[in-house]
Amino acid sequence: GQRDEEEAHQSLETFTFYLSEPLSKERVEAFSDGVYAIVATLLILDICEDNVPDPREVKEKFHGSLLEALSEYGPNYLAYFGSFVTIGLLWFVHHSLFLYVTKATRLMGLLNILSLAFIGGLPLAYQLTSEFAEKSHNEIEAIQVSCVITFFASIFQFAIWTTALLHERETLHPFARYGGKEHAFMFAKLALYPCVSLGAFFLTCLLSEFSTAIFHVMQIVIPFAFLALRIFVRISLAVIKSVMAFSRRKVVLLEEEEACVSPTETLS
Repeated sequence: GQRDEEEAHQSLETFTFYLSEPLSKERVEAFSDGVYAIVATLLILDICEDNVPDPREVKEKFHGSLLEALSEYGPNYLAYFGSFVTIGLLWFVHHSLFLYVTKATRLMGLLNILSLAFIGGLPLAYQLTSEFAEKSHNEIEAIQVSCVITFFASIFQFAIWTTALLHERETLHPFARYGGKEHAFMFAKLALYPCVSLGAFFLTCLLSEFSTAIFHVMQIVIPFAFLALRIFVRISLAVIKSVMAFSRRKVVLLEEEEACVSPTETLS
């Protein structure tokens, strides 16, 4: 009887679920890379299936000019490249995040799965935005759905980093911890997509006439924003350090002046 109770107690301990327990970082990265690769493949298959002109149509309608035939599908190709760039940049952020994560936990794995679930919805966002060429009446709804998908795919990545900060000594490299060299840059990089997608969502609600232009500007601006982000963070950190150093010098000068004052002057 005692052995049965001990075995039952051990079996209960093995099946308990703690969100802070470690998880294989390598398997999380491998599973994530597989999902990103499949989503990118689905985008390529979608663009190659319905957006390639038929040879007969090229001869009859465009007089054999392939460039004129391809120009008719220009908005579809623009939507494809925008969606593909979004996947690529989200993968880049994911790679940078797990580059500084030294140990993954079950909660981080759960948040990563939720992020990948919305990453898988990006082909749907491409299909909705590719209808702009047909001048459909649901452009605003399509843009809002695309912004929501991008927002949740990126906000769960930000949640992974926030969760890692709670146990930063065990889960994060010193460079990405509070006060580390890459802490500010990681914060800005992970907050870029949630802020931009949320801002585009509310702008389309307020300026519905310019919804398509706002969406395309968002897709164009974000890659350049990633390139300029590190420069901006470096400049802002240098300004903050110089201001703090200047304030410290003032404090030191005041302390030296107070130390030089004679006791009779202080009494008077």
